[in-house]
Amino acid sequence: MRVALLQLISATDSATNRADIRSRIAALSPADELDLVVLPEASMHDFGSSDHDLAAVAEPLDGPFVQLLAEEARRLGATVVAGMFERTDGLPFNTLVVMGPDGALRQTYRKIHLYDSFGYKESDRLRAGDISPVVIDIAGTSVGLMTCYDLRFPEHARALVDAGAQAIVIPAAWVAGDLKLDHWRTLLAARAIENTVYVLAAAQGGERYTGHSLVVDPWGSIVGEADSTPQIIRATLDPELVARAREINPSLANRRIRTSS
Repeated sequence: MRVALLQLISATDSATNRADIRSRIAALSPADELDLVVLPEASMHDFGSSDHDLAAVAEPLDGPFVQLLAEEARRLGATVVAGMFERTDGLPFNTLVVMGPDGALRQTYRKIHLYDSFGYKESDRLRAGDISPVVIDIAGTSVGLMTCYDLRFPEHARALVDAGAQAIVIPAAWVAGDLKLDHWRTLLAARAIENTVYVLAAAQGGERYTGHSLVVDPWGSIVGEADSTPQIIRATLDPELVARAREINPSLANRRIRTSS
């Protein structure tokens, strides 16, 4: 499976972000024969300051942001995953939308674990999604979806793997700070190693966020990594590598403690 991760620096202006995405994704073409393109959490609109009203800027699932993603998915003939704030009657959801190669909305994942940590309280401005793991088939590979802070909950990744995931996609806006880059790299590698899966993490860059979008293979090796600037990371995922890792290191099969379904 051929993938591309777009690292962005989103602003608190949705129209500006759409123009930036269109400009940057133009570097990808149908000739690349991509299967999957991943954009970060909050690609539609940055979180902004703690008093920034995300309900006022949230969009419906047929709004201009999703329409843009649909156009680009059709142009590339690829699945596109990106993060947005989804409008509701109350607090919005922090939602990943999955657009199929035909431009149709295939799936949504509404962030389960809100970032009430490190002095922030995401739950003041957003509502949590239902506790339901989301796994979809993309080009014959089962792909699980998580968002940013979900990474700190190993049981979430394990639930995705138990649902069949061979790769986990993690769009993020990982806030910068002391040791945060260390946490980011370590946790991404851990989720890959303990679950013998690929991990694809598309991140927000710039001064506020950590950046460092990463592709990690099932052995925990870094296949590609960005710095803090807008960039595109490309990789090819080999499902046979997942199968070999699980044969040599059958830790999933050897489990004796299992959570109830």
